[in-house]
Amino acid sequence: MLSPSRLSPILIALGVVLILSGCVRRPPEPLRPSSPYPSRTEAPLVGGLVDRPIDGGTQALVVREGRDLGRCLAELNAARVRFSPVPDRQNTATCGLSQGGVLGADLGTVARMTPGDVEMTCQTALALSIWRRQSLEPAAREILGSDVVQIDHMGAYACRNVNNGVGSNRISAHAQAAALDFAGVRLRDGRRITVTRDWNSDTPEARFLKRIRDDACRIFGTTLSPDYNAVHHDHLHLEATDTRFCR
Repeated sequence: MLSPSRLSPILIALGVVLILSGCVRRPPEPLRPSSPYPSRTEAPLVGGLVDRPIDGGTQALVVREGRDLGRCLAELNAARVRFSPVPDRQNTATCGLSQGGVLGADLGTVARMTPGDVEMTCQTALALSIWRRQSLEPAAREILGSDVVQIDHMGAYACRNVNNGVGSNRISAHAQAAALDFAGVRLRDGRRITVTRDWNSDTPEARFLKRIRDDACRIFGTTLSPDYNAVHHDHLHLEATDTRFCR
C-alpha cells in the first residue's frame, strides 16, 4: 500500500490529466444530408391547416391564410404540397391571376390531379389540398372501400362570365383562377366515379359525391353541384373566395 506522501503526487498528476482531457476539442458530428422536402418540424409551419380536420372555422382560416401569399406557401410547404408561384398578370380588364401559381403533386397523398400542374390562386390550392386530404380521400375509403388515385377536373382558369356566360353578365371566379371544376375520381380498384353518371343515383357512389360536396361547403366560399342548376350537371364548382353559398 502506498504511503500518503507518495500517493499525493500521483493524485495531483491524475487530476491534471483529467482537466486537460476536458479541454480537448472533439471533432464535429458529420452533417446529415438535407431533404428537399423538410419534415413537419423543420418546415415553416403556420398552422398545419391541410392536416387539420374540417370544422366550422375551416373556411375562415382558408381565407385568412390564403390571402397572404407567404403564409399560404408556408402552409402548403409544411404539408408537402408542391406549389410554384408565378408573376401576377392582368390578361384583360376582368381576367388575370394574382398571388397564384402552379399546383403540382401533393406528396402527402397518392391521389394525383388530371390534368396535372394546374394554374390557380394559392388560396384555391390551399382549399383544394384540405378538401383532398380531409374529405375526398377518407370518404372514398369509408364509403367506397378503395383509395382515390386520380382526381379528374375541368380546369381552373377561364376568362368568362358565370354559367359560361349564359344569362349573366357577372364575372366568374374562374376569370381569376379562384375556382376549380371537379368532375370525378378514379379508384385503386379500377372504378371511375363521375358527377355526370353517379350524382342522381341511390348508390354508394352518389353518397360519396354528396359527402364531399357537403364537406366542400365548409372549406370553399362557394360550392355548386347539379342541385344548383343544369349548367353544373357534370361537375362540382369549388370556389375559394370569402363568399358563403352552398348548393
